[in-house]
Amino acid sequence: MTAPSLHSIRPCLEGAIPAVMATCASDGTPNVAYISQVVYVDEGHVALSFQFFNKTRANILAHPQASVLVLDPVTARFYRLHLRYLRTETHGPLFESMKARLAGIASHSGMAEVFRLKGSDVYAVEHIDAIDGEGLPPPPCRTGLLHRLRQCSERMAACTGLDELLQTALACLREALGIAHAMVLLLDAPAQRLYTVASCGYATSGVGSEIALGHGVIGVAARENTPVRINHMAHAALYSHAMRSSLQAGSADGPALAPGTEIPYPGLPEPHSQLAVPMVAAGRVLGVLFVESARDMAFDFEDEDLLVALAGHLGAAIDLLQAAPDSSEAPPAPAAAPAPAVGGAPVRVRHYASNDSIFIDGDYLIKGVAGAIFWKLLRDYTQAGRTDFTNRELRLDPSIRLPDVADNLEARLLLLQRRLQENAPPMRIEKTGRGRLRLCVACPVLLEEQAG
Repeated sequence: MTAPSLHSIRPCLEGAIPAVMATCASDGTPNVAYISQVVYVDEGHVALSFQFFNKTRANILAHPQASVLVLDPVTARFYRLHLRYLRTETHGPLFESMKARLAGIASHSGMAEVFRLKGSDVYAVEHIDAIDGEGLPPPPCRTGLLHRLRQCSERMAACTGLDELLQTALACLREALGIAHAMVLLLDAPAQRLYTVASCGYATSGVGSEIALGHGVIGVAARENTPVRINHMAHAALYSHAMRSSLQAGSADGPALAPGTEIPYPGLPEPHSQLAVPMVAAGRVLGVLFVESARDMAFDFEDEDLLVALAGHLGAAIDLLQAAPDSSEAPPAPAAAPAPAVGGAPVRVRHYASNDSIFIDGDYLIKGVAGAIFWKLLRDYTQAGRTDFTNRELRLDPSIRLPDVADNLEARLLLLQRRLQENAPPMRIEKTGRGRLRLCVACPVLLEEQAG
């Protein structure tokens, strides 16, 4: 009988059931121990979690051969992997992904303070034995995944604007893949943060909520440019709900503002499965596609492969839309006369220059680049009566401080537009054409500038 391939037994490597590892000391004394993770690296390699400097570790360093017994959680069939130790990785995508997954396993079993990953031990798989014995019938094969991916790809390829693209991607997750809770976050590289630009399945959209690079499954996926998947409920601080730190004491964002300046993160209160996949274009991480579920083991390696392909298409489409020229026409001239008079009680808009945060009648709206854009629009409106603007002039305005590369202007404008829609102040932003927008104001505006 042909030996099974590592790929064919990938369900055994999902971490649902601990594996059993056998090693041998230099004097021939055997040792058997449970191992938390056996992770698929490629068709010829696995990685094992190195957590304790114990007898198993000492044996491997002295005699780099081991056998590992793994169990398929669905068919209850056993397989024995014959391994040869190659190296230990203590940083990088593989280590960070295993560290995140171990945190989920540890918190699920109440061992969060005990399980600490010291390294990812990489082994060559020399042979695999299928252990004799009766098992359960395998589950029916999942069919049509490639066709569903094709459908999603075709729908996304037809999109001509960023908002349409993001909503289409989320609709594909819901309708074609049955994923109810998802969000798309883009990377603000200078600020080392990711910000939510679209979501589905949550009570609030969370558009504008931020996650620091390296925090949570989302932040780790972006920092390490690797998918991160957890299939157990995770309470560990770094891997359950990504902790937002934009208003922590001593942050670079400026003064400690009043409570309510943080846009709530829209995640599930008790996620049991999470998968974060980086969106990459031309070797550059643009953001993260994130999905989660209230069920254990909701996403397997096939889901991960599918989401990686989808995120790659989404990243390329975002990059292409952002690189497209705004308009071949010249920007409109400033209005010669003030904007039409409006009535009603005036709205007070306060701007904090230290982090470009905007408050409307005391309620927080937005900060950062999106806040700087809104402040520029309001200044031009109150000083010169302007209501029509172009993306090109916003890009050239030094007060907005857009980065030189990958400015994400369309995403910032979309974020600002969504925040105005959700907070419903007497002002809004409308697109009037490719690379063009209009500021609509329904009452007088009083601007207040705060330096700190």
